Amino acid sequence: GGPAALVFANLPRAATGGIFVLALRGLPFSIAAGIGFIALFGVAILNGVVLVSQIRVFRQEGLTAADAAFQAARSRLRPVLATASVASLGFFPMAFSGGSGAEVERPLASVVIGGLVSSTLLTLFVLPTLYARFFGRENESAPDRG
Repeated sequence: GGPAALVFANLPRAATGGIFVLALRGLPFSIAAGIGFIALFGVAILNGVVLVSQIRVFRQEGLTAADAAFQAARSRLRPVLATASVASLGFFPMAFSGGSGAEVERPLASVVIGGLVSSTLLTLFVLPTLYARFFGRENESAPDRG
């Protein structure tokens, strides 16, 4: 349904960040970069699922869509940042390697790092806003079930 679509909305933003960093560093799109996109998409989806799951918990507790989205972004800030930071830092040495095999390592790592920056920002700022916008209207038009 709807929340799953919001989670998948992370993918274009993640791809944009990955493509931007490839272009910025003058690196070609290669098989290694494609593999980097696959790894990036996995982390981006995971972060979106973490946030949307927490929003749903807050909604079940009775919060409005906007309040639940804001509270979820606040409460899941550290886990989402930790996931993205660990993945980015792990790829950092690969992104700037110069030894043998660097032509494979640099595009892969650059895609992951650039994409994680952009998808993390989307997850923490845009996804809660979209959730509040799209799911806040459902409760306004629904009758009270008191």
